[in-house]
Amino acid sequence: MENQKYAKIFKIVLWVLMILSICVLVWGFFTGFEANDGAATNVLLYWAYIVLGIALAAVICLGLYVTATTNPKGLIKIGIAVVGAAVLFGICYLLASGAPAVGFSGAKLPTATELKMTDTILNMAYIVGGAAILSIIVGEVLMTIRNKK
Repeated sequence: MENQKYAKIFKIVLWVLMILSICVLVWGFFTGFEANDGAATNVLLYWAYIVLGIALAAVICLGLYVTATTNPKGLIKIGIAVVGAAVLFGICYLLASGAPAVGFSGAKLPTATELKMTDTILNMAYIVGGAAILSIIVGEVLMTIRNKK
């Protein structure tokens, strides 16, 4: 009974978000995306950020709720993962140089903070990508070794 209530609420929220998204998109087409210094494009991008934030909040909150109700010990694993991600971000931030962009010819130069964050995200992508590739290789090697016995 309670699941049906949540399903109805979820369906109503999805419909409201979809209708609002369509309204913003139609408004952008009627006003023109290039007119008014791209105001419609900015509104569309901000709306996308809002919907993305809602989606992330919903996934995180629902995930925590389901984990807390079905497997409370799983919260410890989630906490360890969050701390691990924070440590990885801190390491990447310390490794980031924040050096000026070479060959940049834009009108506005990025600030030192923007450069530092860009380098941090690039370092994070390199480390996570390398870890993914390494885990695939190690997993295949271990699977091959275990199957030979």
